[in-house]
Amino acid sequence: MSPETVSNARLNAAGVSGDDKVVEGPLQGYHHETYVFPLAGEAARLYPGRWKCREPRDGLLWFDRRCFASEERLLTALGDRVPRVPGLLEVGETRLMRFIEGTTLGARHPSGTEVPEALCRQLTELFGKLAAIGPDDVTAERRCAAEDRPADGDSDGFLERLVHFTEHQVYRRNLDRFEPLFAGLGLTDTSFKHLRAQVRGLTGRPFCLLHADLHRENFIVDPVDRLWTIDWELAMVGDPLYELATHLHLMRYPAPQAREIAARWHTSVRAVRPGAVRGWADDLPPLLAYKRAQSVFTDVIRSALALEGPAAPAAGALAVKLREVLARGARPLGMTEVPDTERVTAALTRWHRAGDGRMPDAEG
Repeated sequence: MSPETVSNARLNAAGVSGDDKVVEGPLQGYHHETYVFPLAGEAARLYPGRWKCREPRDGLLWFDRRCFASEERLLTALGDRVPRVPGLLEVGETRLMRFIEGTTLGARHPSGTEVPEALCRQLTELFGKLAAIGPDDVTAERRCAAEDRPADGDSDGFLERLVHFTEHQVYRRNLDRFEPLFAGLGLTDTSFKHLRAQVRGLTGRPFCLLHADLHRENFIVDPVDRLWTIDWELAMVGDPLYELATHLHLMRYPAPQAREIAARWHTSVRAVRPGAVRGWADDLPPLLAYKRAQSVFTDVIRSALALEGPAAPAAGALAVKLREVLARGARPLGMTEVPDTERVTAALTRWHRAGDGRMPDAEG
């Protein structure tokens, strides 16, 4: 790597570690360029283990609404109210985050498989700790405007802001480039009319802190089987049931364990914030319907962009997975017919061949 191409994150990592040879990275990750290393000298004695520094990647597409100015500021504001989250440290002008040694939950227990009881108990604890943190308890700086924050307990308003983000920042913002592909798969402006009709009418629940991205790769299991929660980039304040819906959607539990986790969530959250479980059984399906619909637009764009990578997979391989996503989101989006794999493959191929090299707009 030539000096002019070395990133600030890499330079900071080399400076803080004292030895560029001990720096590992960049690590895989969508939102940030990240490097891991031990500290040098006296700092290594005071703060053992490995730490990481990072910087945001440029030109990213954001598929989810963000609430807080930075993950680091949020974690600092939370203190010790949430167990087993990465600690923070400032060395000179560089802010570091502790690197949690271990393996991801997904590496141990892949999507579609059961999670062991000992780890489920820790998940249950996390649900309760998050539900106990109300809107006034979160002092971290917000990035969203005050008018974009629904009133505490306005669950309908909260979900509408999510639908609005998906419609305007994911779908409409990128129509110039992806409209032929969307249309070829049966996705149009009317999709959001159907979606709103499917998800309106939620029971009001008092808001709390949400991680909002609790999937298997955002949990680290350390060497003594403690479950750590990482990547708080998408955290927000909102309807507590949205946390459960997002978690179930992303984790892909076997059906019996999904029902068990939902029951555990109910018990844990009710114990600390009874009103937070009002209407939960009726409202979980529409929240899950939103997550399935959101995934359609996310996966269409990601599948298309994957065709432009240096080691691009075959369009047919991408189409198999994308067709499954379309099938799951068909009902909330009002799709009367789900395109078969051959049609999805053809739509992706046409889009790729017609591409003009323009990059999609990135949400700031």
